[in-house]
Amino acid sequence: MEKTKKPSSGYLIILLDLALIVGSVFSFVNYSPVLGAVAAFLAIISLPGYFIVEPNKAMVLLLFGEYKGSVKANGFYWVNPFMTKKKISLRVRNFENKPVKVNDKIGNPVLIGTIVVWQVEDTFKATFDVDDYENFVHLQSDAAIRKMAGLYPYDNFEDEEAEITLRSGVEDVNHSLEQEISERLHHAGIKVIEARISHLAYSSEIASAMLQRQQATAIVAARQKIVEGAVGMVEMALEDLKMKDIIEFDDEKKAVMVSNLMVVLCSDKSASPVLNVGTLNQ
Repeated sequence: MEKTKKPSSGYLIILLDLALIVGSVFSFVNYSPVLGAVAAFLAIISLPGYFIVEPNKAMVLLLFGEYKGSVKANGFYWVNPFMTKKKISLRVRNFENKPVKVNDKIGNPVLIGTIVVWQVEDTFKATFDVDDYENFVHLQSDAAIRKMAGLYPYDNFEDEEAEITLRSGVEDVNHSLEQEISERLHHAGIKVIEARISHLAYSSEIASAMLQRQQATAIVAARQKIVEGAVGMVEMALEDLKMKDIIEFDDEKKAVMVSNLMVVLCSDKSASPVLNVGTLNQ
């Protein structure tokens, strides 16, 4: 458990050391070498006890392997010179995880890259509960990405019942990723401020096939809309011709009329007019 420690001010102790140095010199001058040596020894041995804590930095203190506390307040301090001191940064840090190949819920290989913003919250856990907390952040973030990717399909082409997908449910997916990483890094005293997907794409071996499938789906959807509109326009044209008594159609002529209109309206190229100098049956 982290303990916050408030050590002695370094400014006060440095005045005492200066006094010891002056006393040591005075003792040597006045033929008291033993007293001077003791004063000099005390001044020298106290020097390793000084340290500085910068803003958003912390110092973890140990005495012969025993945890004595963490200093988080910035300033100039002095502690027992036999204490071991380890500096830890409390600043907000971030890293961009390069796209890794993972499988989505359906099993399709996809590439996912993430950005994780984090900072050390508990200096005791970060120092003693894991071997290397920075490496721990990277490895656990990678593991969280793989687990999160298996919860959602890339899109709903193959899983039409999926309400949330990696491509469309950005907010929900990012929240799930952040929660998963936070749970893993809590054991190391790491606070996750934000985690989000920065890159998302099909893996190279299936990207072209998936692109063709998406294009085909888009073309089918567009054609469906075109046909629906064309049917409505043909129906409206026949009704107008009938209401205005411009021409009377029997079933055969109506079929020819409908066929011609559908070809003109649904074709992706401009229609080429054909001049008929005979009857419709010739």
